[in-house]
This record gives sequence, structure tokens and C-alpha cells, in this order.
Amino acid sequence: MLLVDELRRRYAALGTRRVVWICAVAAVLLHFPALMWPLGPDESGYTLVGRHWDPGPGSLYGDYWVDRPPLLVLLYRWADLVGGPYFLRLVAAVGCGWLVVVAARTAYLVNGARAARWTAVVATALTSTTLIDPVQAKGEVLGIPIVMTSILLSVEALAALGLGSGQERAPRRLRAVALAAGAGFFATLVLGMKQNMVTGLVFGGVLLLTSVVVGRLSRGDFLRLTAAALLGAAVPIVATLGWCLAAGVGLDELAYAVFGFRSDALEVIGSQMLGNSKKRAVIITLFFVLTGMALFMVLLATRLREAWRAHPGITAATCAVIAVDGASLGLSGSFWSPYLHLLTPATLLAVLLLAGASETAYTWARRSVGFAVASAAAGLVVWVGQNAVGFTSPQAYATGEAIEAAAQRGDTIMVHGGRADIVMGANLAAPYPYLWSLPMRALDGDRTQMVEHLTGEDRVTWFVEWIPLDEWTSEGTIDLEVALDLGYVRHGSACGGAPVYLRNDVERADLAPECGSPWRMWDRLLD
Repeated sequence: MLLVDELRRRYAALGTRRVVWICAVAAVLLHFPALMWPLGPDESGYTLVGRHWDPGPGSLYGDYWVDRPPLLVLLYRWADLVGGPYFLRLVAAVGCGWLVVVAARTAYLVNGARAARWTAVVATALTSTTLIDPVQAKGEVLGIPIVMTSILLSVEALAALGLGSGQERAPRRLRAVALAAGAGFFATLVLGMKQNMVTGLVFGGVLLLTSVVVGRLSRGDFLRLTAAALLGAAVPIVATLGWCLAAGVGLDELAYAVFGFRSDALEVIGSQMLGNSKKRAVIITLFFVLTGMALFMVLLATRLREAWRAHPGITAATCAVIAVDGASLGLSGSFWSPYLHLLTPATLLAVLLLAGASETAYTWARRSVGFAVASAAAGLVVWVGQNAVGFTSPQAYATGEAIEAAAQRGDTIMVHGGRADIVMGANLAAPYPYLWSLPMRALDGDRTQMVEHLTGEDRVTWFVEWIPLDEWTSEGTIDLEVALDLGYVRHGSACGGAPVYLRNDVERADLAPECGSPWRMWDRLLD
């Protein structure tokens, strides 16, 4: 207890600005687990799509197909060109530091210094917890700093008008209009990271509407700010549509990849095996609790009246964001743990509102902050310990590296199960257009295209049955088995025991995957 009291005393003695910057630096540095794990399946897939990007009529990206917006692929392509495939992880880490600063500034505007400190600490915990993902640079973690920037600009726009006090001056009004335009711009820009990240749009819209309804914003200012926000929001959308037209890509191709495919994907998920999805749903719910996210939202629910009296617009917008992002996560159907980052801005908004609660709620709110920090710290220690001793290891990537060691120039590869990290680890060309399992199941359900790549003189050299052929459906399984029987021989096993096949008309060295060895980036750099 003495140690805890001493830590609290020293924390209180630090200035708010210093606390925020310490947290921001910590948020960047606590992404060091990214040095202990190779590219994940999504990172590998986006990098491969970016490297082969060749848009044109009938094809949004060229050789490969993915259900993501062009901006995300463009970011991966640029990062790969600038610093290699791992450079984007550094960008993501810096983005998390920016998230801390922006969230703290938002909290300060709403509820002062204590709110800024609390929010900075929780933001650091949520972006570094291993229960979500402190490693991969995916759309969720790349998008939340942009979302929080949009939220900050929305709050700043109203702050420039004194929250509708009626004593504004023209220069402040012009500033508010510019800030609202910026809020709209970032609110739609983030849709280029992941198309369901509508948090900024929901927050800004509900904040403006509630503020004018309760009389804290005049109708004239409401119309001006709304028009500015819509104008700013239109810029990324118009830019994307303009790029499509200039590149010769049909707008129907863009619409299907970004939005239309989702209905087909949900149909496939619903019609095929749901066991793994149900397990992940249970796990992500448990992580929602263990990260402290659920605790903050429950506490806010008990203090809604108090929060509403102080900040009706912020409170209504926060509740709307929680509802919309929660529904978006629930309707995803896949329930991967990084999806929890969708709720990070909502959680931070709950924290900054709780920081202004009465003293009766202060103790519980402070304990919740401590719980979030302790959870993140414990998870990080366990994760690093497990990986340092090789208790967990990147088996898919290790399999790919073993294939690379055995392969010869000109070899090609295909994976059943959509593990692009195997392809990346093997460093071989992959002619099959679907690097993820869901597009494969939805767009090549009978696996006709996959069979075509297993037959003929140009058939792929290596075939990895990472997921059993009949895992999701029996459709096309017989054709796959026949193609493998006629043209391939088993040539060892992947990590985990999955069979690896080699064309029966070539000879290659035996596979020797290092399945239990920890992966460290610095070992690669020193080689």
C-alpha cells in the first residue's frame, strides 16, 4: 500500500502536459512486440495486393482481390516502398502516440486536467494491450487515431463558439467552420482504412444535432457547421471516385468490394461452420471485459444523468457511438480480437465523461483506470514471456520460410485457407487471386479457380493444405483431391501438421520448418 500511495503521489505531482507526453511516448514504445512477430496474414495480404496493384476495367487492384478500400492498400504500398513491409508498424505505433495526445486534448476541453490525464493513461493501455493486438498494423489500429482526430475537431469547433453561448465573434465563427470541415474530412478519410469505421460521422452528427436541440448552438451556427462538415466529408469520397474513374475502374467494382461483398460474406459465414466464429465471439467478449472497456461503459451508464446535465451533446454523441460501433462489431460475424479497436474511441469518450463525475463516482472510475492499466501490463508481460521462450511461435510464417529454403527460382505457391503470411514467408509468386479465406469461400465457393491452378503445365509448384479441404464445405472437394492425386505428392508437413504438396514432376529439398523457434526481427537484421 505504501508503494501504491507513493506512486499516486508522484503521479499527482506531475503536470498534466507531462503526463500526456509520457503516455504518448509509452504508447509508441510499448509496441515493441512488433519486433518479435513476423507479418500477420492481413498485413501480408495487403502488402502483396499493394505490390501487385494494377487497377483497370473489371479489377480494382489487379492480380489479387480484397474487400477493403483503396486508401488502405495505397498506404501499405507506400509504406512498403519507403521502408519495407514492416515500416507500417512504425507508422501504427506513432499513430497510437498521436491518439493519446488527441484523446487527452479532447478530454481537457470537456472536463479539464484530470480528464486529460485519465484519458491519456487509458488510451496508452488500450493501444498496447495484448488482448487486442500490439503487433499488427491493420485497418483498425491505423484508423482509430484518425477517428479521434475527427472527434477532437468536432469538440474544438463547438469550443470555438463557446458551446453556443451566443457571444461568438466572427473570427471565432470562421475558425469553428474550418474545424468542422476538418472533422468531416477525417470522419470519411478513416473509411479508407476500414469501411465500417463511421464513428467520426456519428459523433459529429449527433453532437451538432443535440447541441442545437438543447439550445447550446444557434440554428445559424448549426447550419454553417453542418454545411462545412459535409463539405469536408465529401473530399475523400470525391477523391476516391475520381481515382476510380481515372484508373478505368468501374464504380460498381468499388462499391462491391467496399460494401456489397459484405452481404455475400455474411451469407457464407451463416451457411458454413460457425464453431470457430462462436468461440471467437466468446473470447472477444471476455477481452472486452478484461481490457476494462466494459467496465467504463457500465460506469457511464450509471452516471448518464450527471453527464447529460454537464455535457448533453458529448453524452448523446458518446452513447450513439457506443451503440453504432457495438452493433458494427456484433454484425461482423468473424469476431477477431483487433475488432475491439472499433470501441477504443467510445471507451475514451466514456473515460473523459466519467472524469467529470461527482466524487461518489470518482473512486470507482479511478479504480477502473487502474484495472485497465494492470490488465494491459499483465498481458504484455505474459505475451513477451511466452514468445521469448518459444511457447508460442508464428507457425504459418515459419512454414513459408521453410518452403522458401527448399524452393527454386520460378516456383509458385497456393494455400488452402487464405494464409497470406505463408505466401509472404515463402517469398514466391502466388497466382491464385484470393489471399483470404472469406473471399475464397464467397467468390470461388466451388473452388473451380483453385482446381485450375492445380492442373495443366502451369500448375503451381507448392500447395499447402493449411485448412482441411472439407473444413467449410464439401463443394469442389472431390475435384481438389483428384487434382492433388494426379499432379502432386506430399512433401512434408507445415507447422501444426498440415500437409504440404509438391508437383510430382519436380524435385526439391526436404522441408525443415522451425516450428518452435521464437521469431525476432533483430535476428533478421543481423543476418
